[in-house]
Amino acid sequence: MIDIVCPFPFSVSPHVDQARQHLAVWTRDHGLIRSARARERFERADFGWFVALVHPTADADALDLMADWFAWLFLVDDQLDDGSFGRSPERMAQAVGLMRKILNDDATLPVAGDSLTSPVASALMDLWRRTAARTSTAWRGRFVHHLEQCLATATLWEAENRVRGTVPSEESYIANRRHTGAIYVCMDLIEIVANVEVPAACHRGPAFRAALDAACDVVCWVNDVYSYPKERSLGEIHNLVHVVGHHRRLDESRATAEVCAAVSARTDAFLTAEKALLRRHPGDALWLDPTLAGMRSWMRGNLDWSRRTERYTSGLPKGGPTAYVEAALMEAGR
Repeated sequence: MIDIVCPFPFSVSPHVDQARQHLAVWTRDHGLIRSARARERFERADFGWFVALVHPTADADALDLMADWFAWLFLVDDQLDDGSFGRSPERMAQAVGLMRKILNDDATLPVAGDSLTSPVASALMDLWRRTAARTSTAWRGRFVHHLEQCLATATLWEAENRVRGTVPSEESYIANRRHTGAIYVCMDLIEIVANVEVPAACHRGPAFRAALDAACDVVCWVNDVYSYPKERSLGEIHNLVHVVGHHRRLDESRATAEVCAAVSARTDAFLTAEKALLRRHPGDALWLDPTLAGMRSWMRGNLDWSRRTERYTSGLPKGGPTAYVEAALMEAGR
């Protein structure tokens, strides 16, 4: 039984319908979703509602950009977790190399939409152009670092574990989950929505990191609880419920209860860290308040979406992952 309580209030953006419509057009125009089955599954997940929950105060343009990032990250995640790419470190390394060039503005890259560019890479070019225009050099450096960590961890750590059938330790899983879940990337995007920037010294400091890591853990572990049935049906080992059950020798029900209790503990840790951070930075409300509010809405919005989305509850379509994972997304010339 899933028993997760969140102390933060429910909120949703008034621009939710526009975000849904925009997302349908953007994913189609970039060739990210082609088959009818993939489109049906994507629409049932309702990423437009997800982004409206975690960014309830975003203006319409910022919400559209966030929706596009969410779609891109989730579609890449499907490639890694459910598709053949996640079990081929060599192919992933090639794809990630191209993504790194895009993020570092490599002048030798083909243009978006070129036959030499995969749909995922072309969409990333568009995302990075729109994102970079809103941000400082320092923010872009931090964001690129986090996205590269996400891609590298999925390419090396997760892929190798899958190939070898290795269940990671709890400590290793928790540390790497913040990268494979792209949650540092998503938390960085809070600053675009709020039109603020966390100073580099503060972002690296222990007080801010305590709040950030607690919020990241809550989001990732809630995702693990709700996605567990779908992931185990695919043989996925990278899920905290599975990791806890494996190492503590617990059945699914008891392992789920342990993770739910851990979510509550990390939520309390966030609240404690938040109070300490506000005391430490009494004159920094202009950037600190909206950043912390963004973390709170991420924790609450992710829980509300996870409870309702059909991404985890509708079961696998007939034919398994091949029915919804678009094989051509990561490769050019298809």
